[in-house]
Amino acid sequence: MSALWITHVEVTDPDSYALYAQAAGPAIAAHGGVFLHRSGPYVQLEGRERKRNVVVRFPSVEAAVTCYNSDEYQAALVHAKHSSDRDLVVVEELEN
Repeated sequence: MSALWITHVEVTDPDSYALYAQAAGPAIAAHGGVFLHRSGPYVQLEGRERKRNVVVRFPSVEAAVTCYNSDEYQAALVHAKHSSDRDLVVVEELEN
């Protein structure tokens, strides 16, 4: 079953976060990730608002977790750790 990687981000250092985004995209694609939403329009209905919202579809939960733990993604993540406040969750999609 496919999975969604959902990230809500408040960027605190745009220059450093840009380095993360530049390196994270290829790492995500290498693990079968496809961006469905990346910082487009949104409506915050509940909870803590964060200006950047990203949704990526992966072939499976395992593929998403493998991507997160990969050397390539972890190298990119170094740039995001101190340049943003983030929440990230991976959820399995329901079958239609």
